Amino acid sequence: MIPTNGRHQRRRPAWPVALGALVVTAALVVGIIAYAAKPDVPRGQAMTMAPTQAAPVLEAPPVVQDWPRWGITHTEFSADNEGSEVTEAASHMLSRVPMLQNQHIMGWGAGNPEPAPGRNDFRDLDRRIRFMSGSQAIPIITLCCSPDWMKGGSSGRTDWTQLETAPRPEHFDDYAKLAATVARRYPTVKHFMVWNELKGFWNTAQNRWDIEGYTEFYNKVYDALKAVDKDIKVGGPYVSVGSTSTPEQGAEIQGPWGSIVQRDLEAVEYWIENKKGADFIVVDGASVTKEAGAFPDEFTALGKFGALTRWLREKSGDLPVWWAEWYVEPMNSDWEEDHRIAVHTAAMMEFATSGVTTSLFWNPQRKSTGDDQACPGCLWHPTTGVEMPMAGIMSGFTKWFPLGVPLEAVTSSNAQVRVLAQERQLVMVNTTAADAVTVVDGKQFQLKPYEVRWSERAGA
Repeated sequence: MIPTNGRHQRRRPAWPVALGALVVTAALVVGIIAYAAKPDVPRGQAMTMAPTQAAPVLEAPPVVQDWPRWGITHTEFSADNEGSEVTEAASHMLSRVPMLQNQHIMGWGAGNPEPAPGRNDFRDLDRRIRFMSGSQAIPIITLCCSPDWMKGGSSGRTDWTQLETAPRPEHFDDYAKLAATVARRYPTVKHFMVWNELKGFWNTAQNRWDIEGYTEFYNKVYDALKAVDKDIKVGGPYVSVGSTSTPEQGAEIQGPWGSIVQRDLEAVEYWIENKKGADFIVVDGASVTKEAGAFPDEFTALGKFGALTRWLREKSGDLPVWWAEWYVEPMNSDWEEDHRIAVHTAAMMEFATSGVTTSLFWNPQRKSTGDDQACPGCLWHPTTGVEMPMAGIMSGFTKWFPLGVPLEAVTSSNAQVRVLAQERQLVMVNTTAADAVTVVDGKQFQLKPYEVRWSERAGA
């Protein structure tokens, strides 16, 4: 149609338009070439290249009759970062009942393990692994995260804002080589989790996990570790599995606590079907829902853990199920410590009864500030090293409820008091903010609000 403005107008010849487009295109090409010719601007913190370090001499892990099942993941601030008094106190507390201890190779207390290709720096990781060894740990390593040069960053530098970026596919082999180097350096470590929460593995176009990319990555790391030692145990995919309070269309797992996000389950299924091999299957998640918090309440919400565990065992052909992280507290909650400990205890009961093989508590230690600051959920006080309530729960479950112990059916006359029992010991938790009276094992107990109580059984 010829444009009009009260009269006919002629079209302009097409060649000036074409010429203009050609000029613009040429300018863009010149600009791109000029930009590409610029030297890369180094990103991140320049790393001090450490001299070659001898591998640490580590004590052999303690010999245990049964797999402990329970343990912790060290985070940015742990006992090895503090003064000798705190370090010794925490080490003693952890070693009284040998438990699982996990550490990432980069981040969460460890620096960049390979700042430049072929240049390793294991100083931080050595220190953390030595602490684990000295505190009688059964050690675990999480193979996350990756040096900057493997993910498009600058060699010799570390940009910690990019910690959660995945390595590029052309560097999957480089990361597998790094994993093998770590395995050879710490021969006492026989269990490795591959990556953390699929960080950086996301398919934006399809709004789902890039599980295909992750599985390719996992398979290369799996092969590299098994080549070092066929007895090394390897697991994945370490998916963070979410839930919603409203039934999700097509959701395979639902309950009074809501439904599990199907997209997350589909990622797990793809990995199960396409992995080269695995010695265990790993997930993490929170009992709270994405939009409604603790639904319908913080104790009923724990049913998600058991339901997902049973699904994982069925789908994977009964692979051992590991929960690498688990969380029970809504954001910005006002829980007191006894409330917090009660919900964590009930969660551990759910793990035990559903057949979880490994449950790792994400230790929320804080940096010591030299005063008596609070540290919610911590195992020891960051300034004094004094044991805190969650440490007793961890030690108690590790001692009395390792993987191999048979559970016994013991009921509570009060449904608000939950109980877990084995032949010699039981543990109870009052799930209410009021006093509770119950009869368990033929004995009457009166529990304070949110109290956790241990009790010997006949024949103990």
